[in-house]
Amino acid sequence: MKWFQHSLTAKWLLTLLFTGLFGVSLVWLSANRTTSLGFDQLKIEQAQEQFADAARTYYVQHGSWDGVLEAFEPPKRQTPPDHDEPQPRFILADSHNRMLICTPPYKVGDVLSTDQLARGEPLMVDDQRIGTVLFGQGAPTLDPFEQRFLERTNRSLLVAAVGAVVIALVGGIFLVRHFTRPLQDLTHAIHAMQQGQFGQAVPVRSQDELGNLTHAFNQMSTDLARANFLRRQMTADVAHDLRTPLTIISGHLEGLQDGTLKPTNQRFEAMSREVTRLKRLVDDLRTLSLADAGELHLTYQAVDVGTLLHHVAASFQPLIDKEHLRLDIQVEPDLPSLRADRERIGQVLGNLMSNAIRHTPAGGMILLSACQNTCGFEISVEDTGEGIPADKLPYIFERLYRANDARSQNHGESGLGLAIVKSIIEAHGGKVSVRSRVGIGTTLTLELPMRSA
Repeated sequence: MKWFQHSLTAKWLLTLLFTGLFGVSLVWLSANRTTSLGFDQLKIEQAQEQFADAARTYYVQHGSWDGVLEAFEPPKRQTPPDHDEPQPRFILADSHNRMLICTPPYKVGDVLSTDQLARGEPLMVDDQRIGTVLFGQGAPTLDPFEQRFLERTNRSLLVAAVGAVVIALVGGIFLVRHFTRPLQDLTHAIHAMQQGQFGQAVPVRSQDELGNLTHAFNQMSTDLARANFLRRQMTADVAHDLRTPLTIISGHLEGLQDGTLKPTNQRFEAMSREVTRLKRLVDDLRTLSLADAGELHLTYQAVDVGTLLHHVAASFQPLIDKEHLRLDIQVEPDLPSLRADRERIGQVLGNLMSNAIRHTPAGGMILLSACQNTCGFEISVEDTGEGIPADKLPYIFERLYRANDARSQNHGESGLGLAIVKSIIEAHGGKVSVRSRVGIGTTLTLELPMRSA
């Protein structure tokens, strides 16, 4: 029975076969019984009508019911001797409802009950009821033609039943193939992905639940393939970002050790900058790993958004002046306090300000703004910089992604800043969005929920 336990096709076909046989059998038995009972009832009604006509004729001819019992009995003489089934017998009562002809357990002279009278057929002569006839007992006898008709009907029902089962099986095979083919395609694709072959695509053959499942699998496969690519790219980029400052530091140290280079303040400052760069990269990676593990610790406190924006602006003011940029701050009046981790939100705004300064040419402007909406707070960092191409916007929050790789490397950018921004904001229960037009500028908006004190 292993084939049955491990085969959806076998289970489906057996289920169709069982339900088909069961349903067809019920229909065949019901139709057979209904046909037989219908024929029996028809024969009884015909016999009763004949008996009523004969009784009515007898009454008209004799003017009374005298001698009717001897005239209509015994009915056995009308039955062929080789016939075992009793012929239908009827009860005849006079106008006073006394039985003139009856069947056991009744006797001549018994009075019809109300129920019997209601089931009986009144005998009328000249609009006067002269008696009542009703079925007593016995079974009708079918003539050869009627028997052949019933046999042909039963045979037709049996052939139709077998045909219905065969059609159900044939249709079931096509249905099973239709429904299991996507499952087989998904199984093959999953096995391929287990072997490391990401990016499997299964054809969507329908628009039903199986089609939705296939579409969801294809999306998952695409996401996994991209995640695997980004993981490998991230490993290579991190290795490159680590190797560059380490190479610089190692070169300086070797030169100082063998006396090729003289120990000057400029060389020590260069090595200190590379160490700072390494430390910042390691801290960024640690922040992302904590966010991925759901262990990014947040210390919630009441934060005055306006004060926070002015502190961030003050810390970047020297760099703003150096790059010949203008900085403006717009804070909605009477803005309530924000419940958030002050240090983390400050880190987010610092990353956004660094990006805005790097990508805004001299003479440009950076705007820090904050307001309240129906869902919470909106904090935006807007610049009039070079902008981001539309085809690169969906990827700017991915790790180590650089819209302009050469420019980012020259400025010491790791490519983790916006990924950290997204992780910290999502850890606060908010979200980050971006709008950008090439040559006009970029706006990054933080949406943070309103929290009770």
